[in-house]
Amino acid sequence: MESGERGVRGLFRSTGRYTASMVGCLLDANLKRMEVGGFKFPLGVYPVEDMTPRAGYTLNFEPADGDDEGGDWEEWPDRYVFDAVLSAERVPALCRMLLSLLPGRVYPILDVLGHDAFREVDPYIAYETVPVEMFTDAIRRFKDFFFEDGMCGFGAMAEEPFLYVFVDEHKIVTIRAEPTLKERVEKLLKAFDLEQIEEPAGADAASHEHRTVLLMPEDKPELLGVDEIVEQLRDRWQLVLNVDPDTNLDDEGKDLGITAWRCVVRVENQGQPAKYAELLLHADCLRVAEEAAMTSVEKLAGKKGGDPEDLVIVASDRLTPEMFDDMLASLPKKIKRPSPGPIVSGVVKTCRWL
Repeated sequence: MESGERGVRGLFRSTGRYTASMVGCLLDANLKRMEVGGFKFPLGVYPVEDMTPRAGYTLNFEPADGDDEGGDWEEWPDRYVFDAVLSAERVPALCRMLLSLLPGRVYPILDVLGHDAFREVDPYIAYETVPVEMFTDAIRRFKDFFFEDGMCGFGAMAEEPFLYVFVDEHKIVTIRAEPTLKERVEKLLKAFDLEQIEEPAGADAASHEHRTVLLMPEDKPELLGVDEIVEQLRDRWQLVLNVDPDTNLDDEGKDLGITAWRCVVRVENQGQPAKYAELLLHADCLRVAEEAAMTSVEKLAGKKGGDPEDLVIVASDRLTPEMFDDMLASLPKKIKRPSPGPIVSGVVKTCRWL
């Protein structure tokens, strides 16, 4: 979500002017694609040093393991792991073929290079299956985001038969398949002229940069940006942020203690456009941050008369102290500034409508 009104339109559910089948995204036609020796890189991720790309795939075997130690997931069976690198214009077709191997219901997966100051990637997963048509429909509608944007990775997993297909933010394709599917996957890769080699090389094999490739014209509100697409996918794919809600760690596993947070909550009432509230607060974990945000928004919505029918957390991002101070300083003048005081977990500093 952007902090301004442009980033919180929530068109797919709120305004009634647009439906999920109508919204889409717009590729920036001014971006230039990098090509080396006939190998085309995605528009949103490209090397910034000389390199020689190599198309192909690696193949490894992983034995069955208890990946979640008795948690929400079943033990993954024996599987073969393929990591495939190919020219960008061929990735969508390969994915269509691989996704055709999935059964009727799948667990979607989404990785996004988000706004959290202490985590590079926001990992989302679904703990409940969704119809595979719902998964593939979103891929068709947002194909430029999924296959060109350097800020996202996506995929899906199925248990019967076990199959995991994931396209990372470099647009490298990883397939984990139970042994009964190994030959079919190998035939698909061969159909794309991919051979098993020792070291395939895509954009991640050298120093490289990531960028978004989407435009959001003011006169075309039905075209969504990264944050709005993620909001829609979280709803339709039933995604949850796959981080421990009761700790506050950075990517290196360091305990951060109490940090500043920015949360955005969508407030829905039947027959009315959705509204968004932005909160700045302190918390020592995701659960505390989101519970404090929900409580404050319920009070804010109650001032307008009546309790909201549905509250949905749209964003929960940690901030550095400098980012937090800058956001407080940039609040509209009509918003009352919080008084200085001790930093306490679960205390909301500001809660306002966007």
